[in-house]
Amino acid sequence: MNLQGIVAVSGKPGLWRALAQNKTGYVLESLDAQKTKLIANLSTAKLAALAEITIFGIEGDIKLVDIFEAMKSTTVPSVKDDGNKLRKFFYEVAPDHDEEKVYSSDIKKIINWYLILKDMPLFNEADPTVAPEAAEEPVAAEPVKEETPVAEAAVEEAPKSKVKKAPAKKA
Repeated sequence: MNLQGIVAVSGKPGLWRALAQNKTGYVLESLDAQKTKLIANLSTAKLAALAEITIFGIEGDIKLVDIFEAMKSTTVPSVKDDGNKLRKFFYEVAPDHDEEKVYSSDIKKIINWYLILKDMPLFNEADPTVAPEAAEEPVAAEPVKEETPVAEAAVEEAPKSKVKKAPAKKA
């Protein structure tokens, strides 16, 4: 899942794509159907990159990307459903989240973000920052060749200087 460049802006609904950066902030485009533009001033607006967001877990933080991956294989409820139903759903996709620190408003926000992103092509792309999975077969290492040390090779191959010395002047 490629969430690079997708941000949430404090005080603004929905998700935004970072298009460019200037000296005072970012130029953003909304991911909704209206495709509105916004210039987010870094001194007043807080931006949160979706690829970096985590939620509180019992034993450690849980990446938002992992929750979205789990949500792909389930039926996602509506954001307007009962809080208990949303919490039950969230236990399916993130069973080890910390119930005391993850509020129902957070769950609604995550579900809303998922519903915005699920039909976009970038949602099914591979993340360019993650290395592709290694092949299952181990790659055979090349045999190590014995070579002459670099210092010796440099001495042997160094060309002789052809610079002539100037004759000494008699005073």
